[in-house]
Amino acid sequence: MSTSDHPAAPASFSVAVADVELEADDLDPEQIVSGEPVVTGKVLWESADGKQVRGIWQITPGVVTDVEANELFVVVSGRATVEVEGGETLEVGPGSACVLREGDRTTWTVHETLRKAYHISY
Repeated sequence: MSTSDHPAAPASFSVAVADVELEADDLDPEQIVSGEPVVTGKVLWESADGKQVRGIWQITPGVVTDVEANELFVVVSGRATVEVEGGETLEVGPGSACVLREGDRTTWTVHETLRKAYHISY
């Protein structure tokens, strides 16, 4: 099958995750528990209906809260502890593959600037 058989499918591509230049991303000040974390990211691909997003995301040290989407990510660099309210505490670092459930309430303690490649389904 060729990509012309699947017009909605993204073109195949490859990027060096560590080298992708990221853009400033807003972090709601109410999410910050401690420190002065800065978030940057880059969407590499998004489906036409906005229900699938693939990209790279980075956060500097600090503690933040979040409500998660349905996400699979792989950590490329850095370390963090992700506490899932009412669930597991996840220690993630280079090479960690992590799945977060939509609606999970999390607290991220970022020990070293963390960069991840992700796929989110809405």
